[in-house]
Amino acid sequence: MRIPQTPPSFEKLMAGIEKPEQMVKVFQAVENSTHDGRYLHWDELRFRKPPEDLTHKDWWLGLKMRRRAAQRTIPLKDTKGNLFHFSVPDLVTDLLHQIDRGGGTFVEIPEQINNAEQRDRYVVRSLMEEAITSSQLEGAATTREVAKKMLAEGRKPRDRSERMIVNNYITMRKITELKDKPLTPDIVFQIHREISDGALDITDGAGRFRKPDENIKVFDEIEGTVFHTPPPAAELSARLEAMCDFANGKTPSFFVHPVIRGIILHFWLAYDHPFVDGNGRTARALFYWQMMHSGYWLFEYISISQFLRKAPAQYGTAFLHTETDDNDLTYFIIHQAETIRRALKELHDYVARKSTETRACLNALQNHPELNHRQQALIAHAVRHPNFAYQIAGHGARHAVTYATARADLLGLAKQKFLEHRKVGRAFVFVAPKDLESRLRH
Repeated sequence: MRIPQTPPSFEKLMAGIEKPEQMVKVFQAVENSTHDGRYLHWDELRFRKPPEDLTHKDWWLGLKMRRRAAQRTIPLKDTKGNLFHFSVPDLVTDLLHQIDRGGGTFVEIPEQINNAEQRDRYVVRSLMEEAITSSQLEGAATTREVAKKMLAEGRKPRDRSERMIVNNYITMRKITELKDKPLTPDIVFQIHREISDGALDITDGAGRFRKPDENIKVFDEIEGTVFHTPPPAAELSARLEAMCDFANGKTPSFFVHPVIRGIILHFWLAYDHPFVDGNGRTARALFYWQMMHSGYWLFEYISISQFLRKAPAQYGTAFLHTETDDNDLTYFIIHQAETIRRALKELHDYVARKSTETRACLNALQNHPELNHRQQALIAHAVRHPNFAYQIAGHGARHAVTYATARADLLGLAKQKFLEHRKVGRAFVFVAPKDLESRLRH
């Protein structure tokens, strides 16, 4: 990832306009230029063909004039004391509409998630996915398969990478409990403490501000390029209070769409970088708090980090575009809104696939009304995964039930010969037989 080229100074470009008719020409030419509906940064625009009779700088000046006329300022300040701002172009309006429709505020939501018997399965899946990929974004080296197995079995982490993932999983569950409370500095510290416990190089760094002598910067570890220098430690207390006021809707004085507020909260914490480590994970956790606090309950079931991890350079560039273009948060808002839309689509597609699979299995399960919803979910999985070995601890973790309840579930299935009960070493396992479907039909 590289630092994008800083745009030409708006003030200097304005000073270069000598005649009013020249300004009108620039403004009108830009009005007729669609540039594919994208919100281009100078670093991209300078390689595109400008509208007829305009230079690239004229084109940029016209765009900035229009953008400045629509921008709204928020209380976040950069390290020089300049305020951040954003606008809501048509692209953002469309994305917000799609998120509203798919995020749980309208009626178009997956029917299966309204079914109390299946809620836990979807929640645990999404929490695992977010815990794993958010940690991998911050350097956790454990593979997704190993991490999911660890969480499913309730195994203790073996190293720092696994500790990060477990911490994230615990924190994401905690967010669902905190969603109805106003955000306070103490809650932010609590979230960071749970995310960072046992996973920091600086052992006492969890749940506290970085100190003045802890020189924290965001940089490229390979080339050493510094991408971001956060505000001084002495400012962090006041900045955190201001961030909480923003999160709780006390500022600014105008309406901010809840999704935009959540995205800005994500950026704000990451920009201030108040902790020695774990800032990215904390920022994403605060985004989830904001969304669920604002009534977007379906966000309990989605993972944005899995998409951020697929294109980490684009994630970083969204931050850099904002910082290099006069603190224009619109770049970051667009990137995150597009990510959210993809995450919601993935959830709906996942539910549709599972619905098809579940219907086929439920047809066979109709002959066995004595099975509870956890046993039915396991059977639905076992039909698709012959020879899969289930353990009591893993079954309990997947459904958030006690060991005794999980044990009773598996022993009950073994008694009916839907699972084969075996002992591997000191542990008991329950294996899915290859002919399970035929056993269900009889």
